[in-house]
Amino acid sequence: MDAVHERASERNFPGVRLIQAGFYTRSLSLYAKLGYDVREHLACMQGNPLGISIQGHVARPAREADLDSCNRLCQNVHGHDRAGELKDAVAKGSATVVEHDGRITGYATVIGFFGHAVGETNKDLKALIGAAKEFSGPGFLLPTRNGELFRWCLNNGLRIAQPMTLMSKGLYNEPSGSFLPSILY
Repeated sequence: MDAVHERASERNFPGVRLIQAGFYTRSLSLYAKLGYDVREHLACMQGNPLGISIQGHVARPAREADLDSCNRLCQNVHGHDRAGELKDAVAKGSATVVEHDGRITGYATVIGFFGHAVGETNKDLKALIGAAKEFSGPGFLLPTRNGELFRWCLNNGLRIAQPMTLMSKGLYNEPSGSFLPSILY
């Protein structure tokens, strides 16, 4: 962790984020002692693809022409964009967008451990989760304080694979919309 902090300092990163395995109390203690704050309790969700559509919210594969709209949406929710990761996901064919009232209101690089999703509302994330062909890796990360979305996932047959914790040290922008974080960021 010292090397991570040195690298972050050398590159003038305003903050560092990590996802901690919620059951591993020693790492939680270590990160807290190193100055990390708990930001979100997460549930790693797993199960069979849902094949659910949300009325008025159409999920489709993302295209390069969608990048600007997706980056603005991420900026509005998180205070920054994730342009590089999003562009790579579009090129790879894993990114999805959701449209509502003729505009993009949500996107996902992938619904899984190594992907993230952003939406204006929970309906946007429900459309993305409902349309996912799989939940890659051990599952996707869901902030449990988003009770509506959490219950919707549980009521649709998804299960908690493991508890996790999003922690940060330094700058952290409180999200102002619905989101699924990534283990990578």
